[in-house]
Amino acid sequence: MIYCGIDWAEKTHDVALVDDKGELLAKRHITDDAAGYKILLDLLAEYGDSEEDPIPVAIETSRGLLVAVLRTGKRQVFAINPMAAARYRDRHSVSRKKSDPGDALVLANILRTDMHVHRPLPADSDLARTVAVLARAQQDATWNRQQIANQLRSLLREYYPAALAAVESWKNGLCRPEAHELLKAAPTPAKAARLTRAQLQAALKRAGRKRGIEAEAERLREVLRADCAHQPPLVEDALGQQMLALLIQLSAACTAADDLAKAVEEAFPRHPDAEILLSFPGLGVQLAARVLAEIGDDRTRFTDARGLKAYAGASPITRASGKKSSITRRWIKNDRLNHVGYLWAFSALTSSPGAKTHYKRRREDHGDWHAAAQRNLFNRMLGQLYHCLQHARHYDEAVAFPGPAPAVAHVA
Repeated sequence: MIYCGIDWAEKTHDVALVDDKGELLAKRHITDDAAGYKILLDLLAEYGDSEEDPIPVAIETSRGLLVAVLRTGKRQVFAINPMAAARYRDRHSVSRKKSDPGDALVLANILRTDMHVHRPLPADSDLARTVAVLARAQQDATWNRQQIANQLRSLLREYYPAALAAVESWKNGLCRPEAHELLKAAPTPAKAARLTRAQLQAALKRAGRKRGIEAEAERLREVLRADCAHQPPLVEDALGQQMLALLIQLSAACTAADDLAKAVEEAFPRHPDAEILLSFPGLGVQLAARVLAEIGDDRTRFTDARGLKAYAGASPITRASGKKSSITRRWIKNDRLNHVGYLWAFSALTSSPGAKTHYKRRREDHGDWHAAAQRNLFNRMLGQLYHCLQHARHYDEAVAFPGPAPAVAHVA
């Protein structure tokens, strides 16, 4: 057997090939471009790499053009965690010396000695990887939008609380187009107090509002003209300019999140697993796409439901030493999937009677806190999802949460 290790960097990469005895067969220093990739593939072919029997490769990343080139065909690519690679380095040198060629050799030896305990990158379909790119980007855009909205809210509290009161009754608050048009028209409390009904109505129309414009404009006028404390005029104007700069970022973040959400809605339904995922209570298109993005469609990725639950951080972990043992929640997990789990479990409470009953039982009978009960519900839903995907079945409420068996009358 031949094993390959690649220590990657931004512009160049170091490659090492070892045999099953650990002897270094070849090493190369390649560039991060098409010419460098060709040198790497030629080197692998020189030592027996073929379509039927490819050489496994270890690298400290799971993305990028180099990984995409290596994943063509049936080759197994192992993404080794850099922290794990650092521990392996100590097995080869106690002096803690480090070099890029040496790291490539360490990665190759990881496969030679412990390939059976490391997991190769899943063989997901191109459509699943497409959904993953879009769903993760939409999730990042949503988080970014909320972060900027929080910054804007904090700034408005310092000098413009009337603006927060004006948008408080609107769903999504500061992220709405009406809020953006209102803040553009009146970036300071002094300017807001001078807005006329016609100007407020025009701002609402520019935001796309169609109904109740006159009543809403009257409400805004009353809120913005109410007595309130003021910063000094010069300071207030400066804060207004800072607010407008944040507002530009928020508008761009809202547009990005909406555009990516539309892209997810177009790509996700084309996947064969979409119908199964959408059959589960609490999963809409966006949440279902995020679930698919993290678990993929490679059915051999998880050997059983327990592996999937541990990967998502839904199952507890036991730490035992001597006579002491403790059961706690997992800290090492897929954070994206774990975040989806709480949203999924919360939404399932209103759409699944069985899920709601399970949640209440965890709270009342087991004494779980809200987060622990939600995590337990997510753990159970993941097990059901694994079963449905493996057997190509839709969610069935009666099977997922069976009710108590009816009492049978015994005749004497």
